[in-house]
Amino acid sequence: MEFIKGVTFGYMSKRGEWEYPQTFESLQLLKERCSINTVILPIVVEQDTIHSEEINWQADSVLSDKEVIKMIEYIHKMDLRVILKPMLNVSDGTWRAHINFFDYDVPCEPKWSAWFANYKEFVNHYANIAEQTKCEMFVIGCEMVNSDRRETEWRNVIQEVRLRYSGLITYNCDKYQEDRLTWWDAVDVISSSGYYPIGTWPKQLDRIQKVVEREAKPFFFCEVGCASRTGAKFLPNDWALEGKPNLKEQEDWYQDMFAHTSQRSWVSGYGLWDWKAHLYALEKVEEDMDYALYGKPAERVVKHNFSKIP
Repeated sequence: MEFIKGVTFGYMSKRGEWEYPQTFESLQLLKERCSINTVILPIVVEQDTIHSEEINWQADSVLSDKEVIKMIEYIHKMDLRVILKPMLNVSDGTWRAHINFFDYDVPCEPKWSAWFANYKEFVNHYANIAEQTKCEMFVIGCEMVNSDRRETEWRNVIQEVRLRYSGLITYNCDKYQEDRLTWWDAVDVISSSGYYPIGTWPKQLDRIQKVVEREAKPFFFCEVGCASRTGAKFLPNDWALEGKPNLKEQEDWYQDMFAHTSQRSWVSGYGLWDWKAHLYALEKVEEDMDYALYGKPAERVVKHNFSKIP
């Protein structure tokens, strides 16, 4: 696997938003300003609650296949690689990690068996698109912590995806879960969400390294980032953290993250979080408290570190 200098682009985009000229202008700026070689494309769909069996992946709000394919083709023409990442959210705002059902099917109760049947239909659809457009990698799931224990079902998901997609497959586990997953042997690449507090990277990398060495597979951070708000460098995973805009905290966190991960030869890349499809005005950058990199000091840290990597 080639080293991944990646950024997630256009998270939460709705149907039609990848057809606007400013979306493609944003992509060009991402390449120029961050020295990337890979774009991670999240296709976000929803289910109503954490106990819903149905996944609304064909809703009118979901990006159309036409615009997804057009976007992948455009990125490839920019001489960049594409990691296609179907993502499931919950409509009521609960984090996807809390999706859960009884361990054993019970009549009249929502079931893992029904949920996984619907999940496979959703993921298989995008696996077909990934194969058609020759995406360099496909992410079968993201931060589905309560489902991680369903090893048999996830192995079946992977088997079905392999019938449709011939490229590299990964699962994006959540932070602190790298050494808890029992089915890393079924994927090609290990990946996780590296939202670790500043000052804790050596400890976490030591722990993850044991998994990488045991499994003898490539590893990268499919998500990794920090918001630009006060307190975020100590709680980079808390997207709802209250605080004031603080671009310096985000910059400090990125400096720390790169300083420690760059010393580990087994870290084979990053999927930084994130870059918007529709950018805010640069004169408003000091007001932005989100994870976005555009125009912030952290963006310069990213370009400096990515430019050093062959």
